[in-house]
Amino acid sequence: MSEFNKDDYLNDLPDADELAAGQVAPEGDADQAEPESNNDAQSSEAQGEQRPNEEPAAPEEGEEADSVDGKLTPLGQAKKEAAEYLEALQRERAEFINYRNRTKKDMERARQQGIIDVLAAELPALDDIDRIREHGGEMDESFQAVAAKIDKAFEKFGVEKFGVKGEDFDPTRHDAILHKPDPQAEKATVDTVVEAGYRIGDRVIRAARVVVASPQE
Repeated sequence: MSEFNKDDYLNDLPDADELAAGQVAPEGDADQAEPESNNDAQSSEAQGEQRPNEEPAAPEEGEEADSVDGKLTPLGQAKKEAAEYLEALQRERAEFINYRNRTKKDMERARQQGIIDVLAAELPALDDIDRIREHGGEMDESFQAVAAKIDKAFEKFGVEKFGVKGEDFDPTRHDAILHKPDPQAEKATVDTVVEAGYRIGDRVIRAARVVVASPQE
């Protein structure tokens, strides 16, 4: 490594006159000048940039009026006809629903009436079977099988048999053929079932014919 020579270093320094004339810039000034040049370049580039021309959005077109000077336009006439068709369709739909409901009720009523007609024709035979059972009459196996099938057949169609000794007397379900005073009775009850009653749902086909035990006055 060469030795530091003070005289050579001093000779290499610029003169004061050169510094005053601005021929040589100090290192600090050179560093500051570089950012300024960069800023100038950026500003020139920014000035040189041009934004593309943007086309203005097309104005929205207003909807066509339904009427002009009190007269319907084609669009207004179409809307009117559509509303009329919709109203007619809704009316027809409501009428169809009512018709369907009436038809279902009529079919169910006709079905019940058919069952009632068959049951009414069979009531005398059913009463005879009940009397044989009540009085302890002997029935052979074949007769018992036929009676059981008849009972199941009516149960299948919703026919319910009612009328039991000891139940409360109900004038809407029982037909009292005789009232018998009973000193032990606190209210009117069924004492004897002469003929059983039959019903389908809430509809009584035949009221049960009974003897009523009434409280003694």
